[in-house]
Amino acid sequence: MFDDNGSFLLAMFEFFIFVAWFMCLFWVFGDLFRDKDLSGVAKTLWTLFLVFLPILGMLVYLIARGGGMTERALAAQAEAVKRQNAYIREVAAPAATTPTDEIASAKNLLDAGAISAAEFEQLKASALAKTTAAAAA
Repeated sequence: MFDDNGSFLLAMFEFFIFVAWFMCLFWVFGDLFRDKDLSGVAKTLWTLFLVFLPILGMLVYLIARGGGMTERALAAQAEAVKRQNAYIREVAAPAATTPTDEIASAKNLLDAGAISAAEFEQLKASALAKTTAAAAA
Protein backbone atom coordinates (compact mmCIF):
# COMPACT_ATOMS: atom_id res chain seq x y z
CA MET A 1 0.00 0.00 0.00
CA PHE A 2 2.72 2.45 0.98
CA ASP A 3 5.72 2.37 -1.31
CA ASP A 4 8.04 4.32 0.95
CA ASN A 5 8.11 6.28 4.20
CA GLY A 6 7.13 9.51 2.45
CA SER A 7 3.77 8.18 1.32
CA PHE A 8 3.02 6.89 4.83
CA LEU A 9 3.83 10.29 6.35
CA LEU A 10 1.70 12.00 3.72
CA ALA A 11 -1.20 9.66 4.50
CA MET A 12 -0.84 10.41 8.23
CA PHE A 13 -0.81 14.14 7.51
CA GLU A 14 -3.93 13.80 5.32
CA PHE A 15 -5.68 11.85 8.06
CA PHE A 16 -4.75 14.54 10.61
CA ILE A 17 -6.11 17.29 8.35
CA PHE A 18 -9.32 15.29 7.80
CA VAL A 19 -9.87 14.82 11.56
CA ALA A 20 -9.06 18.49 12.25
CA TRP A 21 -11.53 19.54 9.55
CA PHE A 22 -14.27 17.42 11.14
CA MET A 23 -13.55 18.90 14.57
CA CYS A 24 -13.81 22.42 13.17
CA LEU A 25 -17.00 21.47 11.37
CA PHE A 26 -18.55 20.26 14.65
CA TRP A 27 -17.46 23.49 16.41
CA VAL A 28 -18.93 25.64 13.65
CA PHE A 29 -22.25 23.75 13.57
CA GLY A 30 -22.40 23.80 17.38
CA ASP A 31 -21.84 27.54 17.41
CA LEU A 32 -24.27 28.08 14.57
CA PHE A 33 -27.14 26.30 16.33
CA ARG A 34 -26.23 27.67 19.77
CA ASP A 35 -26.58 31.28 18.61
CA LYS A 36 -29.94 32.73 19.66
CA ASP A 37 -29.47 35.97 17.70
CA LEU A 38 -29.41 34.26 14.30
CA SER A 39 -32.75 33.60 12.60
CA GLY A 40 -33.78 30.22 11.24
CA VAL A 41 -33.35 31.41 7.67
CA ALA A 42 -29.80 32.59 8.36
CA LYS A 43 -28.99 29.28 10.04
CA THR A 44 -30.36 27.44 7.01
CA LEU A 45 -28.29 29.53 4.61
CA TRP A 46 -25.13 29.02 6.67
CA THR A 47 -25.81 25.28 6.81
CA LEU A 48 -26.28 25.07 3.04
CA PHE A 49 -23.10 27.08 2.52
CA LEU A 50 -21.19 24.75 4.86
CA VAL A 51 -22.59 21.62 3.20
CA PHE A 52 -22.08 22.56 -0.43
CA LEU A 53 -18.80 24.51 -0.09
CA PRO A 54 -17.38 23.05 3.12
CA ILE A 55 -13.87 24.47 3.26
CA LEU A 56 -14.77 27.89 1.87
CA GLY A 57 -17.92 27.99 4.02
CA MET A 58 -15.99 27.17 7.17
CA LEU A 59 -13.33 29.78 6.47
CA VAL A 60 -15.94 32.45 5.72
CA TYR A 61 -17.87 31.52 8.88
CA LEU A 62 -14.73 31.72 11.01
CA ILE A 63 -13.86 35.12 9.54
CA ALA A 64 -17.38 36.54 9.73
CA ARG A 65 -18.57 35.09 13.04
CA GLY A 66 -15.47 33.65 14.67
CA GLY A 67 -15.06 36.53 17.11
CA GLY A 68 -18.30 35.72 18.89
CA MET A 69 -17.74 31.95 19.06
CA THR A 70 -15.86 32.18 22.35
CA GLU A 71 -18.46 34.42 23.97
CA ARG A 72 -21.30 32.13 22.92
CA ALA A 73 -19.43 29.04 24.15
CA LEU A 74 -18.65 30.69 27.50
CA ALA A 75 -22.25 31.86 27.89
CA ALA A 76 -23.55 28.34 27.17
CA GLN A 77 -21.09 26.86 29.65
CA ALA A 78 -22.02 29.42 32.34
CA GLU A 79 -25.72 28.65 31.78
CA ALA A 80 -25.04 24.92 32.13
CA VAL A 81 -23.13 25.48 35.38
CA LYS A 82 -25.94 27.68 36.70
CA ARG A 83 -28.56 25.02 35.91
CA GLN A 84 -26.39 22.31 37.46
CA ASN A 85 -25.88 24.32 40.66
CA ALA A 86 -29.61 25.02 40.89
CA TYR A 87 -30.34 21.32 40.48
CA ILE A 88 -27.78 20.38 43.13
CA ARG A 89 -29.24 22.93 45.56
CA GLU A 90 -32.74 21.62 44.87
CA VAL A 91 -31.80 17.99 45.42
CA ALA A 92 -29.35 18.45 48.29
CA ALA A 93 -31.34 21.02 50.27
CA PRO A 94 -33.13 19.54 53.23
CA ALA A 95 -36.86 19.49 52.76
CA ALA A 96 -38.71 22.04 54.83
CA THR A 97 -40.53 20.08 57.49
CA THR A 98 -43.23 21.31 59.78
CA PRO A 99 -43.31 20.46 63.47
CA THR A 100 -46.26 18.20 62.75
CA ASP A 101 -44.16 16.23 60.25
CA GLU A 102 -41.32 15.95 62.77
CA ILE A 103 -43.65 14.69 65.51
CA ALA A 104 -45.29 12.21 63.10
CA SER A 105 -41.86 10.94 62.04
CA ALA A 106 -40.82 10.57 65.68
CA LYS A 107 -44.08 8.73 66.44
CA ASN A 108 -43.38 6.31 63.57
CA LEU A 109 -39.92 5.68 65.02
CA LEU A 110 -41.45 5.11 68.46
CA ASP A 111 -44.03 2.68 67.04
CA ALA A 112 -41.30 0.83 65.16
CA GLY A 113 -39.29 0.52 68.36
CA ALA A 114 -36.34 2.49 67.03
CA ILE A 115 -36.50 5.05 69.84
CA SER A 116 -37.69 5.01 73.42
CA ALA A 117 -40.60 6.97 74.88
CA ALA A 118 -38.17 9.41 76.50
CA GLU A 119 -36.46 10.06 73.16
CA PHE A 120 -39.88 10.57 71.56
CA GLU A 121 -40.80 13.15 74.19
CA GLN A 122 -37.45 14.90 73.64
CA LEU A 123 -37.99 15.04 69.84
CA LYS A 124 -41.56 16.23 70.37
CA ALA A 125 -40.42 18.99 72.74
CA SER A 126 -37.75 20.03 70.24
CA ALA A 127 -40.28 20.28 67.41
CA LEU A 128 -42.70 22.25 69.57
CA ALA A 129 -39.88 24.56 70.67
CA LYS A 130 -39.19 25.36 67.00
CA THR A 131 -42.86 26.24 66.58
CA THR A 132 -42.88 28.64 69.52
CA ALA A 133 -39.57 30.19 68.40
CA ALA A 134 -40.93 30.70 64.89
CA ALA A 135 -44.16 32.18 66.24
CA ALA A 136 -42.22 34.58 68.49
CA ALA A 137 -40.09 35.80 65.57
